[in-house]
Amino acid sequence: MRRSILGPSLAVATLALALAGCGTNSDTGSGSVSPSPSPTPSRSRTACTPKETLAATDTNGTFCLTTGNTVRILLDGTTTRPWAPVKTVGSGLKATNSGILIRPGDASNAYEAVSAGTVKLTSSRPLCATAPHKISCKGIQEWSVTVVVSK
Repeated sequence: MRRSILGPSLAVATLALALAGCGTNSDTGSGSVSPSPSPTPSRSRTACTPKETLAATDTNGTFCLTTGNTVRILLDGTTTRPWAPVKTVGSGLKATNSGILIRPGDASNAYEAVSAGTVKLTSSRPLCATAPHKISCKGIQEWSVTVVVSK
C-alpha cells in the first residue's frame, strides 16, 4: 500500500499561505510590514500584581493591595548573611505585628494597608558570609519592592 503525502504537504502549503497574509501592509511601495496596533495601558493605573506575602524572589516587583488587607515580608537570611531591617518610603501602609517568630538573620515584617498610596520597601544583606580572619567580599544583595495601595 502506497502512503499519500498529499495531506501533510497540503496542510503545510495552507499554513504558509495563511502566515503570508498576516501583518501585511496595504502600502506595497514601502516594503515594510506594519505590526497590528497593541492596546495601550491606561496611564491612570499602575501595572501591579496582587500579592499578600513577599519574599526575596519578589525583588524589583510592583504589587497591589487594597485598604484593610495586610502584606507580609518574609526574607530568609542566616546569621552570617543577615537581612537588614525593612525600610519604608511612602504612604499607605502602617506597620503591624507579623505574628511570626523569626530566626536570626531573617527579616519579617507585616504592614496593614490603611490608605491609598504607594510605598517602596527595601532591605539588603551581604552577598558573602563574613567570618574573622577569612576572605570575604564587599558585595551587597539588595531587595526592593513597590506596593500600590488602593481603596
